[in-house]
Amino acid sequence: MFMFLFLVVALVVVVGAVTLSVVGGGESGALPEASPERFQDPLPADRPLHRGDVEMLRFPVAVRGYRMADVDDALGRLGAEIAERDARIADLETALAGARAPGSHSLEKHTEDDQQ
Repeated sequence: MFMFLFLVVALVVVVGAVTLSVVGGGESGALPEASPERFQDPLPADRPLHRGDVEMLRFPVAVRGYRMADVDDALGRLGAEIAERDARIADLETALAGARAPGSHSLEKHTEDDQQ
């Protein structure tokens, strides 16, 4: 009987505490809406990307992982930079192959200077 009375008193105390906290929540009331994290693009726009820029890239966590738009933007930027570098490398390789060609004027002049 004593145990039953103790459980009833404990139940009344818990229900009373919950009721007071819900009804008399004070001036604050409900919690304000949390503002979602926004992606702060750390990729520099004024220079080409470096390895360290990519390693420092962090995305804010959303409800189900990362925001696809943030990741797509970053991957698009990285893809454009890689394509630009590939084109530059191809241009430089073409120019180098043209300079090494047997009929190239720069090499002929250089060999004439070596023979004198």
